[in-house]
Amino acid sequence: MSLKQKSSYSHYKGWLSLSYLALILVLLAGCGAGSDNTAKPTPTPTSALGAALGPMTPLDLGIPKTALDAPMTGTIPDTQILHVGVTFKTNQAVLDKLGKQGKTTPGEKQDAGTVANQLGISDETYQKIKTFFGIENATVKMGKLRTNITIDAKAGSFAHLLQTRFVIHKLDDRTFYTPDPTKPPMLPKSIADQILAVTGLDNYSLAPQHLALPTQPLAPKRANADCQAGPNTILPSQVAHAYGYDQLAKQGWHGENMTINLVEIDGFDPNDISNYFQCVGFTGKLESKNIDSDTSPAPGGEATLDLDMIAGLAPASHIIVYQTDISRAQTFEDVWTQVNDALQQIIEDNADNKDSAGVVSISLGMAEKYMTPGNLKAIDQSLSVLTQVEHMTVFISSGDCGAYTSHVYKDLSVSFPASDPFAVSVGGTILSVNNNGDRANETVWSDGTDLSKCHNQWGSGGGLSEAFMQRPKWQEGDGVTNKYSNGARQLPDISAVAYDLAVYYQGRWIPVGGTSAAAPIWASGMILMNQGLIAKKGVYFYGPSLFYAVANQHDNNNPYYDVTHGNNLYYAANQGWDYSTGLGTPNLPSFFNILYKNA
Repeated sequence: MSLKQKSSYSHYKGWLSLSYLALILVLLAGCGAGSDNTAKPTPTPTSALGAALGPMTPLDLGIPKTALDAPMTGTIPDTQILHVGVTFKTNQAVLDKLGKQGKTTPGEKQDAGTVANQLGISDETYQKIKTFFGIENATVKMGKLRTNITIDAKAGSFAHLLQTRFVIHKLDDRTFYTPDPTKPPMLPKSIADQILAVTGLDNYSLAPQHLALPTQPLAPKRANADCQAGPNTILPSQVAHAYGYDQLAKQGWHGENMTINLVEIDGFDPNDISNYFQCVGFTGKLESKNIDSDTSPAPGGEATLDLDMIAGLAPASHIIVYQTDISRAQTFEDVWTQVNDALQQIIEDNADNKDSAGVVSISLGMAEKYMTPGNLKAIDQSLSVLTQVEHMTVFISSGDCGAYTSHVYKDLSVSFPASDPFAVSVGGTILSVNNNGDRANETVWSDGTDLSKCHNQWGSGGGLSEAFMQRPKWQEGDGVTNKYSNGARQLPDISAVAYDLAVYYQGRWIPVGGTSAAAPIWASGMILMNQGLIAKKGVYFYGPSLFYAVANQHDNNNPYYDVTHGNNLYYAANQGWDYSTGLGTPNLPSFFNILYKNA
């Protein structure tokens, strides 16, 4: 949640013919060079092309039967623009080869064109289609790696092409749209076989949530900005000292020439950020990019929290905010397609970047059960490309409802995309420091005072995935195999302080909590370590497997503070890995030393 509490056929009769469906999908399947982002209007395709595509097959979007059976209250207007994403299947062997072993040398990565020729749809196929055909009255954008494409077109056009209509359902207290359950979207089988996921033809998946909230009553707004955060809050200097970030800073590593990419569903107030930056001595660069919109989303607490954490711990870093507008969830829009667009834009911006050792931090999520398979698959592939192709580590907060991400007590569930095997899932703790500022104690962050409904205060998210039923081979070590294990992906992987952190928001200092803070804390530590490794060894590390490899090589140089007290309202903390705090919180100097020895 943000700092402010959040709650959670007619056919088109125009000139577009069924053969245009074939055209769109063949064009999708044959996307070429990423520099040509918008298809130009061309003559209507011949019927021969449609016939050549072979038999049609229904597209299963994986929407639950209960949703499809829900009462229909209307149809989407034909003139409504739908934003649709198409993700293509890739060669996993190629991805694994590009991903190497989680270590690389800056400048070693292949250029976008070379990677696209290995991963993406063939340029030859695209060029043949493009020569004769185009898409009129639609905007098509393709990525440089040719693994993803988006289409913006009228609902009526999509309905006619896909032989369906788009209907509005009401289920419980929510409204959403889907293709008509009696008329599933139809695609040429030859094209459907090349597609991994299609999103945006429905918005059944619940919109992602903000994951930050105040932990104490708000102080009055101050007339003048200052740096007095007030008592009983954890300052960035205290976090830096508790976890050893300050020891890396003493060696001259503050994030210079290093980039942290943030994915946000709200904006930030420049005045708030400016005051915080001045207080912590931020000398880096802040850049924001609007996704799928020309305007910035309204300021919110989530983006503010993320920016504050990074600025305080990596004060010379380059922060890029990829922001999309959560308010569009209330219209005919699938917000998860927008979130994936943000991930794709990071890929796009780094496709020709020769291994910058950048990282990604994401502080949003939703219970897996409320996600469609299309959204899961599309984002999973984007995270895979970010990790294996772009050589970035992606940190994602594990959620703030303890073991019950569905917000229903005793309904064990975990948060996506934190549950994704290409994510480093980050849980939360309560950190105590002594009078000298040293780390004194750390327990699991949780709060069971009100179990009627989670308002993102139940604590550190963790548990067993129901979407990723095969635990990654690299997820092994002391505590990983336990009485709850069932072979599925387990989370979180690691954790950091997530309670009473000092944030400057809406003209006042407030204490904020949530695993939203823990993800950027770890992201900041990662770029400091990689900055040092590049300076000393000319290499850097990335990916989720790294965190288990380090834990299993520590000898007497422990890279984590093992949190052994508390629980997340179901799973108790214990020695080694656990479902509340993962492997533990960062002991950054020791973590760095292990990486240095293995560089």
